[in-house]
Amino acid sequence: MEATPSGSGKENEKPAIHGISKPDLEIWLKEQGEPAYRAGQILGWLYGKRVRAFSEMTNLGQGLRTKLEEHFELQALQPVGDLSSSDTTKKYLFKLRDGRYVEAVLIPASPALYGEASDRRTLCVSSQVGCAYDCKFCASGLAGFVRNLTAGEIVEQIIRAEEITSQKVNNLVFMGMGEPLANLTNLLKAIEIINADWGCGIGARHLTVSTSGLAPQIKKLADQPLQIRLAISLHGASDEVREKIMPVNQKYPIERLFEALRYWRQHKKQKITFEYILIEGVNDSIDQAGLLAKRARALSAKVNLIPYNQVEGLSWNRPSEAVQESFLNILKGRGVPATLRREKGHDISAACGQLRLKEEVKEGLVSETAVKGG
Repeated sequence: MEATPSGSGKENEKPAIHGISKPDLEIWLKEQGEPAYRAGQILGWLYGKRVRAFSEMTNLGQGLRTKLEEHFELQALQPVGDLSSSDTTKKYLFKLRDGRYVEAVLIPASPALYGEASDRRTLCVSSQVGCAYDCKFCASGLAGFVRNLTAGEIVEQIIRAEEITSQKVNNLVFMGMGEPLANLTNLLKAIEIINADWGCGIGARHLTVSTSGLAPQIKKLADQPLQIRLAISLHGASDEVREKIMPVNQKYPIERLFEALRYWRQHKKQKITFEYILIEGVNDSIDQAGLLAKRARALSAKVNLIPYNQVEGLSWNRPSEAVQESFLNILKGRGVPATLRREKGHDISAACGQLRLKEEVKEGLVSETAVKGG
């Protein structure tokens, strides 16, 4: 069954209904003396009709509706803010039941990649409150790690985003706040619900898990039967450069990471994507481009170049457009499928964690002096 948020201090808090799978719901119904087929009815209300209250599930008896109300939370996330970018990227801030905050970002399709008529709507969701991995380009870890999100809190980000926009999310990336593979149990439960035809119904090939490079967990994810996609926050093609940006590289250096990626390629058909944030004077050299091309070709991987988004409290800058294009052309010239992601939410602080951090500082949940690098 769905866990309550660890670290919330609310031991009797009801689990989120969106974190309950169909098999688990059938077990719970049996315990309540209800027939198993009621699970399909309940899930139809949740994911088909998107009801906002258990009382709206009108084909259920009043007694069962009351039990659902007593045992489960229907709205574990409350939308409390949003920002819109000039490129139509939208960032949403959600308040959790324990008073903390997480973000999700809706990213529009790029006409250059998918065509003018593309209806691709990608939602970038969070997996943790804060982050313990302290990637140097990211605001998610500036105030440290608070807790894992439950499966229900992960799934409900999709529900609330679709509710706000009145549009179906058809592509999902676990690349918001937190390290998804450090919350593997809840991540896998959420993926089960998101992928299921009785749940959100998003196909496995439209689900991408992004990781900073937790090698053992990459292998565990590779052993899962679903053909989900994998993105690696690489950001440096050598240990020397990557360690400046990704502290996790000290525990899982590039050779160990790539051993896990070779294992992944043996088990999955989908190509790996290397996410590579271009940072001026740090990882944007010709040498890094050449080494990145060599590593990508060895795994038949794609590369997504992302110009650095300024983070308050961090001193790095994005390279000039000429440097960005030169880096891209080196990759393409060496046979690597590569894209350069132009402005996506740069004017609304779309880098992970910034909106949440400002809100928690304002409310006194995080002190300004406690924010590393601030």
